[in-house]
Amino acid sequence: MMHSVPKTMTAVLLTGHGGLEKLVYSRDVPVPAPAAGEVLIRVTACGMNNTDVWVREGAYGTEDDPSAVSTWRRHGNTLTFPRIQGTDTVGHIVAVGEGVDRARIGERVMVDFSIYNRDDDSLADIDYMGHGRDGGYAEYMALPAENAHVVATDLTDIELATFCCAYLTGERMLERARLAAGETVLVTGASGGVGSAIIQLARARGAVPIAVAGPGKEAAMLDIGAQAVVTRGQGDLAEAVEAASGGRPIDVVADLVGGPLFNDLLKILRPEGRYTTAGAIAGPVVQLDLRTMYLKQLELHGSSQGSRADFRRLVRYIEEKKIRPLVGCVYPLSEFHRAQTDFMAKNFVGKLVVVPD
Repeated sequence: MMHSVPKTMTAVLLTGHGGLEKLVYSRDVPVPAPAAGEVLIRVTACGMNNTDVWVREGAYGTEDDPSAVSTWRRHGNTLTFPRIQGTDTVGHIVAVGEGVDRARIGERVMVDFSIYNRDDDSLADIDYMGHGRDGGYAEYMALPAENAHVVATDLTDIELATFCCAYLTGERMLERARLAAGETVLVTGASGGVGSAIIQLARARGAVPIAVAGPGKEAAMLDIGAQAVVTRGQGDLAEAVEAASGGRPIDVVADLVGGPLFNDLLKILRPEGRYTTAGAIAGPVVQLDLRTMYLKQLELHGSSQGSRADFRRLVRYIEEKKIRPLVGCVYPLSEFHRAQTDFMAKNFVGKLVVVPD
């Protein structure tokens, strides 16, 4: 069925680094035209992520100054203002650019938000939609046709929008750490989007996840697949993890928190264990006793986003129902400030999803 495409749309524009005042809700943003090899989608849902907040705040620092106002890419900034953020986009194709089969019009698609910039599997020059080009906090979005994927599922658009960034990030973390069936992984920040994804993704691999989460979230963690839950901030972490694991060695730590927990997490790892991180919500600058790392033969992995192969595995997991959506709350685009405020408060489990008005 053909869809009439208007000339303007509503969108949330990031106008610079700073507070919520830098997010401007506008009703007269030009609808993008799909270029050659691209499609135009009518956005139906878009999930929110920590990266949205950190990029707005310019909170990524630099290698020389961790407190500097800086954006996501360490080398070669691609962020210009105004920018429409939003990575976890689901929508329906309403127009195609030159070279794209018109039969694709009408498809419901989940967006692989990565801008790979290379033909191989290296992520050294990775970028993303919502940073290097406009994303999904809008009524319409143009993107390369190869990044628009049909997913064979009966999930709703809102449910499908909970997966992409969080689960892709989590899958890449576990892939880099080589988490295998039968191994035990400790997941910090487990009630957030990426953390709750890792719990399910670990189960999909046949591994045993143990969650670290805030008070009151224990039952939710068990419900999505955690073998046991350690309540954050209550007693000695190493002792609590040993009790929760029943004495099983911790093969992998998947850390999204950082901060003061970092060195304790390395102590908890078994010899030749693997540490992987894609976030630092409790603080990016940490103390590291190098002796712990080298005497225990530890591996430390930094991870961000995922490869094309990681995305394909994610789609397969969705289609095979090995992972399920966790919708924490839903907000209309016009209430974006309130949505991001509630997102930063972290008073829910799973993903916050924004939908057009």
